[in-house]
Amino acid sequence: MNQTATIERARDQAVVTPLLREPAAPTEVRRIVHRTAGRKRGPITRLMSPSDLGEMLKPFVFLDHAEVPYTGPELAGIHPHSGIATLTTVLQGELTYEDTTGKRGEVPTGGLEWMKAGGGVWHDGGALPGDPLRVFQLWVALPAAQENAPPESQYIPPHEVQEDGPVRVILGRHGDARSVIRAPEGIDYFHVRLNDGERWSYTPPRGYDVAWLAVDKGRLQASQAVSAGQIAVFEQGEDTVEVRAEGPTSFVFGAAIKHPHPLVLGYYSVHTSAAALARGEAEIDRIGERLRAEGRA
Repeated sequence: MNQTATIERARDQAVVTPLLREPAAPTEVRRIVHRTAGRKRGPITRLMSPSDLGEMLKPFVFLDHAEVPYTGPELAGIHPHSGIATLTTVLQGELTYEDTTGKRGEVPTGGLEWMKAGGGVWHDGGALPGDPLRVFQLWVALPAAQENAPPESQYIPPHEVQEDGPVRVILGRHGDARSVIRAPEGIDYFHVRLNDGERWSYTPPRGYDVAWLAVDKGRLQASQAVSAGQIAVFEQGEDTVEVRAEGPTSFVFGAAIKHPHPLVLGYYSVHTSAAALARGEAEIDRIGERLRAEGRA
């Protein structure tokens, strides 16, 4: 699988009803129930997939952590998706991209790549010269109403990522900070940076019953220690998550209302039903035929 495939809230008001973000009534601090360093393959570590944590944490279904050096001007290889959105958080280095919505460009350190594949899209990307490209790439399963919708890409420069204290809001909101990504409702996803000894807590809105975090650098203490390169899953529920940093620490944190549909998988796609997957794969094939005729696939 190529680099982009594995390292791949303005609100979508037309599709969903806005949520009332009333906090749940926490009774105790949430415990970690699973922790793993994932599976490493070259420069890429797969921390979550539908065959393991993705079924537990959906709509979050894949998570990769990668550090990829620049190897030349060629991109990684154009490839398709449908039914999901891929979200790449650039922690270091620069990402170059191109997609079949007609966009191309570069995302620097601190920027975001959101590719809402919907009914089908192809995209490409890779590292630029300089520091190795270090990223988290998350795949989010789309709601049934959006999984075969037209694709939409957003490329967010660092200065447009809103912050609330130590939290950079990638999806959803935290305090007064909101994401500019047009994502489905019911998902929070943050990049958090703490200094040694600092604490951070998150009390979820009502109904946000799945939560996890993955450490990029440093070490966190919760009900268990979580070190760089690990992902930790919290028990299902609406209690508060609390962590404390040991040394300077960078991590991503996700919480959401659990996706109510099965995960029906294609090679690059995740849908809610076999029929929806078939529609997505047909559109992928249609775009692929055009790309092959142009000598691009």
